[in-house]
Amino acid sequence: MIHARGLVQTFRTREGRRTAEVRAVDGVDLDVAEGEVVGFLGPNGAGKTTTLRMLTTLLRPTAGTATVAGFDVTSEPTEVRRRIGYVSQSGSTGSFARAGNEIVDHGMLYGMAEADARRRGHELFEQLDLPGMWDRQPRSMSGGQRRRLDIAMGLVHDPTLVFLDEPTTGLDPQARANLWEHIGALRTERGATVFLTTHYLDEADALSDRIVVIDHGRIVAADTSDNLKAQVAGDLVDLEVTDAERVADAAARLATIATDVEVEGRHARGRVPRAAQAVPRLLRDLTTDGVELAFFEVKRPTLDDVFLTLTGRSLRDAEAGTETTEPTPAGAPA
Repeated sequence: MIHARGLVQTFRTREGRRTAEVRAVDGVDLDVAEGEVVGFLGPNGAGKTTTLRMLTTLLRPTAGTATVAGFDVTSEPTEVRRRIGYVSQSGSTGSFARAGNEIVDHGMLYGMAEADARRRGHELFEQLDLPGMWDRQPRSMSGGQRRRLDIAMGLVHDPTLVFLDEPTTGLDPQARANLWEHIGALRTERGATVFLTTHYLDEADALSDRIVVIDHGRIVAADTSDNLKAQVAGDLVDLEVTDAERVADAAARLATIATDVEVEGRHARGRVPRAAQAVPRLLRDLTTDGVELAFFEVKRPTLDDVFLTLTGRSLRDAEAGTETTEPTPAGAPA
């Protein structure tokens, strides 16, 4: 469904009177199979949105090739657009037009007859839990309702491939969980292929068949969530001692079964392969040594641990920065 090789996007930035070229996307190879749900992860500025814009024909690649839904994004952009649905992070609905009119107009832009667009719109409103919203203005809807309306607009023409850019950003937990169900149904009930960018690791974990991680414009990992987590060296074992003077003793015992042991306050932490087998003996040894624990916890690896292992930094920390905007593409008017 998506086949990209060597995708490059170069932007030109200004530094005073000087200009410099930045490779926002630096040789991306990407494959997405029909019916697959792929989560696309990376920090701000890693190249997620730029890659998405090239795949949806909104930005011409500086170099490389890509076919989407069987058509070349550079030489056949109209054919690509006819077959994809795109839900942008900022949304695409106006504030004052009625929701139903937005859906019908959007369908007609794709060549649908008005009656067909209206029928399809009512079907989507029912499927996406938007009862009584047809004549409402988007500005009077809740955040979750507006986001579901955005998705309805992206689906009105029955695309075979749906691009969702940060679909749940800004929603409360209940609205996010509700939208997760609808995103999952795109594949299970409609057979659609879904390409999802998100900042939420739990979202990518719950929805995606496969995860692709991009950093500094390059793909650094692509696999199932479970396989990526298996690359992390063991479970995180966290020991908190009652007596701060015994934390070094706890760390020494932990070091016999763990790697990368670190001490912080009264805590000793380390990665332990097959922790379920090793921890009971560790607890017995600590008891024998007279080291009393106030707390202990074993955590399975997370996608954030995966990102930390791959890049040396936490995805959550990387996302704490401000969102960056794209500079001018190289070759475009300054």
